[in-house]
Amino acid sequence: MLVLCGALFTSAEARAEGGPFGLGVIIGSPTGASIKLYLNRENAIDAALGLSVLGAGGLHAHVDYLWHPLMLARDDAFYLPLYLGVGGRVLDHSRGNNKDDDLHLGVRGVCGILFDFKRVPIDVFLEAALVIDVIVDHGDEDAGRLGLNAGMGARYYF
Repeated sequence: MLVLCGALFTSAEARAEGGPFGLGVIIGSPTGASIKLYLNRENAIDAALGLSVLGAGGLHAHVDYLWHPLMLARDDAFYLPLYLGVGGRVLDHSRGNNKDDDLHLGVRGVCGILFDFKRVPIDVFLEAALVIDVIVDHGDEDAGRLGLNAGMGARYYF
């Protein structure tokens, strides 16, 4: 927590009069809140917390370390970087019919594009992530299962 608070006040590049911390929404899997913290111009940490409406459903949380290696476009209105990252996710869902709840812990590999507007402290993103569940608490039959998360959203930077 102290690292996160300290990073908020570092000299990461401000986003159009906003700061390095963005708060917004994500729609897809999951659908809920999205945050992003730029550590510097090319590296960031993002996270989301919300409901997973695809597949098993349930409460979904993920945290990813992102790298922005390639600028796809740059003009007077916005930057369009490609980003790649790796992280983890937790999915807690009920199997229904009075059966046990399942808890999935997985590794995510994420890829996305970002519309980073120059004149307003807002970004819009579109991303997809391959998820490999490495731990499933309801038997071993689901362990190692592959999944896909995809979402789009927007964040305001402070």
